[in-house]
Amino acid sequence: MRKLIATVFNYSLDGLLADEGTEYWKFCFDLPENREPDDPAHLDFLQSAYAHLMGRTAYESIAGAMTTSTDHPFADILNAGRKVVFSRTLKTADWANTTIAAGDTTDEIDKLRLGGDGHIVVWGGVSLWRSLMRLDLIDELQLSMFPYVAGEGTRLFDGVPKSHQLDLISSTASSNGIVYLQYRRHR
Repeated sequence: MRKLIATVFNYSLDGLLADEGTEYWKFCFDLPENREPDDPAHLDFLQSAYAHLMGRTAYESIAGAMTTSTDHPFADILNAGRKVVFSRTLKTADWANTTIAAGDTTDEIDKLRLGGDGHIVVWGGVSLWRSLMRLDLIDELQLSMFPYVAGEGTRLFDGVPKSHQLDLISSTASSNGIVYLQYRRHR
């Protein structure tokens, strides 16, 4: 059965995501050393994913960026990869290799997990992450924690009613102070 792995980029030390227009957003995206990682192991992880899951808002944002990018390290991987967008309002998906999952979230995830080993990457957005956490469907969580106290932004774990014990799988610090944390859901 395939594992569901949520990836969370641009997570601050005080538990906030980088919202567009904030100082933290500028820190994450305006400084070249803070942009998305192009670590070969991380790129292999993304390349080997069975599918890439996104909510509608994340899908529209990522599709717009990746289909026009010529140098982003994720562009070739995502443009060629299988994508599933979870939305009850989206009627068409123009990004190549994309299907829309509009049914029951648990049923849709169960279908994706069947038929093999490997992993499925959940890119977000926040509503999808929270929904999957409430349903206790996430097997692993990968956080890129930035050396920054944001003070403003979106809290990833707000509104998630259940508590979850996690087991640390790995932690790796980069030369620019970003710490990559990988947790497994304790079962």
